[in-house]
Amino acid sequence: MDRLVAQLGRWSAGRGPLYLLLAERLRQLIDSGQLPPRAALPPDRTLAERLAVGRTTVVAAYDRLRQERKLERHQGRGTWVAPAVLTGWRGAQVAPANPLFLNYLEPLDDILPLACAAPYGPPPELAEAYQRALPKLPGLNSGDIGYHPMGHPALRAALAERHTGRGLPTEPGQILVTTGGQQALALLARLFLEPGDQVLVQAPTYPGALELFREAAALVRTAPTGPDGLDVAAWTRAVATDRPDLAYLNLTHHNPTGSTVSTLARRRIAEVAAEHAVPVIEDDALAGLALDGGEDPPNLATFAPPGVVITVGSLSKVVWGGLRLGWIRASTGQIAQLARIKSIHDLGSAVLEQLAAAELLPALPEIARRRGEQLRERHDHLCAQLAERLPSWRFRPAGGGQCLWVRLPGGDASAYAQVALRHGVAVLPGDSLSMDGSGADHLRIPFTAPPEDLTESVLRLAAAWRAYRRTGHAPAAVHAMVV
Repeated sequence: MDRLVAQLGRWSAGRGPLYLLLAERLRQLIDSGQLPPRAALPPDRTLAERLAVGRTTVVAAYDRLRQERKLERHQGRGTWVAPAVLTGWRGAQVAPANPLFLNYLEPLDDILPLACAAPYGPPPELAEAYQRALPKLPGLNSGDIGYHPMGHPALRAALAERHTGRGLPTEPGQILVTTGGQQALALLARLFLEPGDQVLVQAPTYPGALELFREAAALVRTAPTGPDGLDVAAWTRAVATDRPDLAYLNLTHHNPTGSTVSTLARRRIAEVAAEHAVPVIEDDALAGLALDGGEDPPNLATFAPPGVVITVGSLSKVVWGGLRLGWIRASTGQIAQLARIKSIHDLGSAVLEQLAAAELLPALPEIARRRGEQLRERHDHLCAQLAERLPSWRFRPAGGGQCLWVRLPGGDASAYAQVALRHGVAVLPGDSLSMDGSGADHLRIPFTAPPEDLTESVLRLAAAWRAYRRTGHAPAAVHAMVV
């Protein structure tokens, strides 16, 4: 059920009767192979509740597809994709299920993209870095063929220097440059995971990582995220009991709660991981985005023996999403293995972007400081708007990062997200960020957009909430609660 709801994505964001929009989206899933032959579909009433529509909408959509011979329906036996429907293209069956990716792959006009957490536009230093990088491109007779699977030497050296300056001694041989942080996580999943392996993650966590672990056919186990970023005692018990094959942690300005784990807790996490020989990926993509301008705690790898903690960094959150550059900091042996995997996929990231990134790195602290100030203003604006227009929604102000983790006073966040979409705003429901169901009543709301967009987004969310409550899916809670 959860996977189908995610695959349906923004099905209702169109013109025309809802049953036709739902039928069209189901038809797309069937024709592309994402709903394969004989796949069972949920009962009418169950799907209607999850999509926050009337049962007649689902019944009419199913009946239309039955008439087209794409579905079969039998009383008492259910509804399923007709066996005769074949696609001839098996690859479509591995399309991402998470609605996060649908916001990138299927952008819609007149929909405010509140489901995406990314900076709006690059800083001026980026264009200046490209201008300085252009003369450094190799000449016609340089002998440089442009393929650098491990990354351009200039950027690897600059990244190693940056880690060393932050208290984590690093050599260029410990750095692999990737096409964004997402590719870094994909390479690590490929290196460490086989089908059936266990991955221990925070709940909630970054949905892009969950999608990769799902694609690797791994078994995802969760440890709760507390007010200080992670319930370290619960995480320690899970490591000792389950002995996972891999752990994934976002300890600094956690996505989506904005919390940061203390230095003392990081020492304990590193000790436990080393004791049980569990490799840990620390996703450090949001480093530098403290809303109070303070310094981040040291990287987890600072406290661990070589090879235990693998650090993933990215320029997408601090600089701009269009600068598709990330990196992995690991042992030299792990980097060599990862480089072999990367070379199969793309032979190395684009050289000009790497040269520009190397020019940009010295300015990164200042860029992060300004970005943090901007985010602070937008964070406070979003908090004020939510408190005024949706006082029954509960959230804790973020200490850093780009998002609020908001709890609804009742109902199902996925169903509400469909109603919000029909009111012109795309928002990410919490079950997209957790594998244990703990986020079913939460929304991730980023504060990266300009204030005027945030104001309009909250107005639409409030209108959607009123409509959602009228359906009887949620209680009419009246107590304001901002914690």
